[in-house]
Amino acid sequence: MDQLFAPWRIDWVERDPEDDEIDGCPFCVLPERDADRESRIVARSEHSFVILNNAPYAPGHVMVIPDRHTGEWADLADAELLDHAKLKVAAIDALEAGFDPSGVNAGENLGGAAAGGSIGDHLHTHLIPRWEGDTNFMPIVSDTKVIVEALEASYDKLHEAFAALPASTDGVEKTDAVELRFDESN
Repeated sequence: MDQLFAPWRIDWVERDPEDDEIDGCPFCVLPERDADRESRIVARSEHSFVILNNAPYAPGHVMVIPDRHTGEWADLADAELLDHAKLKVAAIDALEAGFDPSGVNAGENLGGAAAGGSIGDHLHTHLIPRWEGDTNFMPIVSDTKVIVEALEASYDKLHEAFAALPASTDGVEKTDAVELRFDESN
């Protein structure tokens, strides 16, 4: 028998399943809660937010999500599109500071289930930190993904990295940069 040691999963096993019940789009419901850490929202901007993926491909796998519920980029106003793009830049900076990856995959599943997405009616961009040699034989020979870090640890790293982002980067003044808001008590 093969064993995979993942003690952090006990929190999920012992959870109250009713706490997982979300009535409506999770990308609309989670930001409305007054619990960013529990909702795994690591940063917010005027029109978007960054949330850890509950089923990550790698530690630090986040999604940048516009506040507006839509599955079409054309539905967003210019200010919302620009805000989303700038928050992606800030999220990549935070991933690089918090995880020191060799690279970052960015992707979108447009078109719902046909494109591989489980939530097709609310746009979101996946950002996945990657390291050279980070893939292994486990998915091939045993149909098993190994996630090497608990979501709580990833949350802490990203939260600290967002908090430490400079007011101005690469010549972009704060007035042009995305204004980040997040719960500093976490």
